[in-house]
Amino acid sequence: MEKETTRSNFTGKIGFVLAAAGSAVGLGNIWRFPYLAAKYGGGIFLLVYIILAVTFGFALMTAEIAIGRKTGLSAIGAFKRLDKRFSFVGWLAAIVPAIILPYYSVIGGWVIKYLYAFVSGGAMDAAQDAYFGGFISSNAEPVFWFMLFIGATALIVLAGVEKGIEKVSKIMMPVLVVLSLVIAIYSVCLPGAIEGVKYYVLPDFSKFSATTVLAAMGQLFYSMSLAMGIMITYGSYMKKDVNLESSVTQIEIFDTGIAFLAGMMIIPAVFVFSGGTPEALGKGPSLMFVTLPKVFESMAGGTVIGIIFFLLVLFAALTSSISLMETVVSIVCDKAKIGRRLACLVVFVGSVLLGLLSTLGYGVWAEVKIIGMQFLDFFDFISNSVLMPIVALCTCVFVGYFLKPQAIVDEVEVSGKFKRKGIFTVVIKYLAPICIVLILISSVLDAFGVFKI
Repeated sequence: MEKETTRSNFTGKIGFVLAAAGSAVGLGNIWRFPYLAAKYGGGIFLLVYIILAVTFGFALMTAEIAIGRKTGLSAIGAFKRLDKRFSFVGWLAAIVPAIILPYYSVIGGWVIKYLYAFVSGGAMDAAQDAYFGGFISSNAEPVFWFMLFIGATALIVLAGVEKGIEKVSKIMMPVLVVLSLVIAIYSVCLPGAIEGVKYYVLPDFSKFSATTVLAAMGQLFYSMSLAMGIMITYGSYMKKDVNLESSVTQIEIFDTGIAFLAGMMIIPAVFVFSGGTPEALGKGPSLMFVTLPKVFESMAGGTVIGIIFFLLVLFAALTSSISLMETVVSIVCDKAKIGRRLACLVVFVGSVLLGLLSTLGYGVWAEVKIIGMQFLDFFDFISNSVLMPIVALCTCVFVGYFLKPQAIVDEVEVSGKFKRKGIFTVVIKYLAPICIVLILISSVLDAFGVFKI
């Protein structure tokens, strides 16, 4: 038997939804969503994303949470319990968070560094062009901030599901929403911001294309913590009397709402201070660490706004890193049959060792590259562009044609009527597999410069 004799649980629906939403809401919502929205037509990208969220995202998240609750196991044990032929899917899903956690924590350390810079009066320095590059290319300082971030994550996970993850999520998620609203309102009220608002919320159908759909699908895929074993793990902590369908809906609302507010924070502000050029809006990570500090430095009261913003980003990063580590810890507990404390220590040490590659990959090991990529970029490519689509595709094939959708429907209906079971069945069997194959192919071709998304 794979199941633990005493498995932790969330106390109820609110705790589960906030923890799972905290997992979904992360750095991808804060910086990746806004620059993709800007690059692919603003309002039309937003519309496509929302449509995909209530179809593709809903179906895959429902399937993963239901698998977790049905088996009471983390990813490896869950797939093995349901069909031994698909045990490999659980192992692939387990590898994803183990790869993501270390480099994600490196970026989380960068966030703490910028928060510290604004708090300590270094906002003007942080706005300089060379500041970010100089920081990440140094050796000792990035390691310090990385260790601080992953150490905080480990302490919360060590406290357990109810006393650690659930309690922190109940505090962080409402604060995250409030801070997002404050900055979004401030950004929208800037002189000249209305053009950015129009671009962001009004769909321009002339800008619709296949790449818009692929980009929106890819963002949804990464944003909602799908195909990482996370939702299976959290589902295993979910009580049978918690309504699964409405929980998934509420998680989606949280995730999409924060992503929308992130666009409202960033796109109008960049329109005001940088003219809304594609170059200014398409910088990816540097949009947050290079462009936005310039925006804050130019604002009246920008230091305070900068502190609030990076505090918000830190909360978002922490809620996601907690779920990543919890997933790996849960798997180690299940497979190694060891206690939670020892599992946390093992995962922490392993993540630190792997994370050092990413944090020093811009410094002393900058010349060492894998298929032309620095360590952090390589880990991101392997996890996000290769493993996650493969896991999602295998999950859809498994649920659609081996386990059968009715098994998921039955699990959902343990806690209430499954109102969208028709949409779920069609998407999981037919639409999602096709879309995931397209994402996988386009992502790999994009990485090698053959096709640009």
